Amino acid sequence: MIENGFTVAFAPLVPWLVLIVLGALTLAALAFTALRRAHGVAWRLLAAAALWLTLANPALVNEKRELRKDVGVVIVDESASQTIGKRKAQTEAALARLVEQAKQNPDLELRVVRTGADAESFDGDGGTRLFQALDRALSDVPRRRFAGAILITDGQVHDVPKLAQGEGSGGDATKLATGGTLPPGPIHALITGAQGEVDRRIVVVRAPTFGLVDKPVTVTIRIEDSDSRNNDPVAVTMRRDGGAEQPLMVPANRDFQLDVPIQHGGQTIIELAAAPGPRELTTINNNAVVAINGIRDRLRVLLISGEPHAGERTWRNLLKSDPSVDLVHFTILRPPEKQDGTPINELSLIAFPIRELFEVKLHDFDLIIFDRYKRRNILPRIYIQAIAKYVEDGGAVLEAAGPSFASPLSLFNSPLGELLPGEPTGKVYEQPFKAQPTDVGKRHPVTADLGGSGSSPSWGRWFRHIEVTRRHGEVVLSGVDNQPLLLLDRVGQGRIAQLVSDHIWLWSRGYDGGGPQAELLRRLAHWLMKEPALEEEDLRAETKGGRIEVTRRSLKPDPASVKITDPLGEAKTIELGDAGAGRQTARVPFNRPGLYRIEDGQHTALAAVGSVNPKEFADVRATTQLLAPIANASGGGLYWIGNGAGPELRRVREERATHGREWLALIQRRDYDVTGVEQIPLLPAALVLMLAVGGLMLAWRREGR
Repeated sequence: MIENGFTVAFAPLVPWLVLIVLGALTLAALAFTALRRAHGVAWRLLAAAALWLTLANPALVNEKRELRKDVGVVIVDESASQTIGKRKAQTEAALARLVEQAKQNPDLELRVVRTGADAESFDGDGGTRLFQALDRALSDVPRRRFAGAILITDGQVHDVPKLAQGEGSGGDATKLATGGTLPPGPIHALITGAQGEVDRRIVVVRAPTFGLVDKPVTVTIRIEDSDSRNNDPVAVTMRRDGGAEQPLMVPANRDFQLDVPIQHGGQTIIELAAAPGPRELTTINNNAVVAINGIRDRLRVLLISGEPHAGERTWRNLLKSDPSVDLVHFTILRPPEKQDGTPINELSLIAFPIRELFEVKLHDFDLIIFDRYKRRNILPRIYIQAIAKYVEDGGAVLEAAGPSFASPLSLFNSPLGELLPGEPTGKVYEQPFKAQPTDVGKRHPVTADLGGSGSSPSWGRWFRHIEVTRRHGEVVLSGVDNQPLLLLDRVGQGRIAQLVSDHIWLWSRGYDGGGPQAELLRRLAHWLMKEPALEEEDLRAETKGGRIEVTRRSLKPDPASVKITDPLGEAKTIELGDAGAGRQTARVPFNRPGLYRIEDGQHTALAAVGSVNPKEFADVRATTQLLAPIANASGGGLYWIGNGAGPELRRVREERATHGREWLALIQRRDYDVTGVEQIPLLPAALVLMLAVGGLMLAWRREGR
């Protein structure tokens, strides 16, 4: 739109200072003449004014102005809380009405910005961030063109700027506490939902980030129920790591403490779900999740070496080098039957504290290792039975066999033999061989992807292998003629491993190229102590780069699929692809914050997007309280649109009211660009000469009378 703009401009022929001095002297002279009652003062003033204006050189400037459209912004909240009830339909109806009314104003550009549905909008648990979206929308808009903003939301906005205290009356009402000001225009809000909504939700008041394994931690929760006034008990279920549900009764609107045992290292996820209330708005926030990282105070390992040998120091150095391991090591040097007449008080050896270790403190150990142990009547049968019971109750035993395992002194011929997965045949191979992962071993987390494995391992050779027959468990490494070399098994609640060679120490010495001895023994020890990351049948999920990465580990190569349930309860099935080494994976994009549940029929994994307890679901009741200060400070209005499409859109001049009971307004700025300029002199030379000469002649005539 083009229009003309007229103004008067001066282009003085002499500096303004000279004009001012001349004008002042002329006025002084005329005033003196008037005081002397001289005739013709008025005509002299006319002539002087004409000459002064000639020097000032006034001109009429005609600007060709191209009016620029004002910019109004509509921020549409598409966060997860806007999917509750009829809020989405209310939003679209109000938006359609605004867009249609904006078309009737050719000088208005209405920008529509949708935010809250993309992954970046809730990364880092920022909640609903409408003002951040408004700032981005206005990044290229001059302040003189901003007509105002309209937010279509449920009112649960988590980046509302805080106004500076003491501002408002008598001050700048739009000044922010963080510096700067609000955009120079009204900010209106159309509120979806309904007034007085009722909801019940779980709030995690306090929860530790870390906890010690085998010790409970205290989690404090509160059931906030806006429909309860008497702290009525609410039924709550608790589930740990996707396991069985545990029912609880928690009083409403009061802090409640839960004692949660941490049973393993790594992350423990506690799910809490409250029963729906009688007038529940949504059950989205009836769930809460607490993630606690389990850490072991110290791993207590008992290493019993049956006799000194070349590999004994390898075991000791490996375990002592780990600062998280508390090692107790005994080497049996003097069996009971050895009698050489040396007085007891002169012996430098200490007696084996059998009762202390295997009766009093047996269950204090996380792992017991028998290294080339053979029966010498040092451990009575009753204590070996106690070790077998220790394994069945959840303990762990590793037996690294030597040649004596194939003899009558074998540990297999003890109560512990019932638990060992391999039975000795009595044959010992004394020949070079290379350890080979079996088909199961290539998928088992203890031996899969060991350094240098591949189709033909580059590991160094060993030279002793005790032949055993597999009775139960899994064979993950094989040796001579594909005979079992490393066997793993679960017994009751515990685990047991059997390595039927005492030459693994050759790897640590680098013989024949060496091998991944430290990594293998580390994995083996942590598998025995039930490290979750080394479970052979497992399902895991984590969020990376806007996607959920699902990893299923299994010893079976069968193809598999998983069911993924999002925070709103919508489920879909995803096929997994083979990633090798016993792993099947998939990458799934997510579209809303919260907790995702992944199930394969046997296992359950949880993935938290944005936050385990996102702000978006903290309170989903529609409200005007959060936006009221900004609307009042900017001159905007607040409108509930649950019963209609919203107020009428109007345009008003600056300094006029910008909202009413059933209408809201965007300001008419009338900003423009100048496309051309035309100057017309206001005092042509002939006119100036006529006025000056005429004035002087009339003044002379008047004086001559």
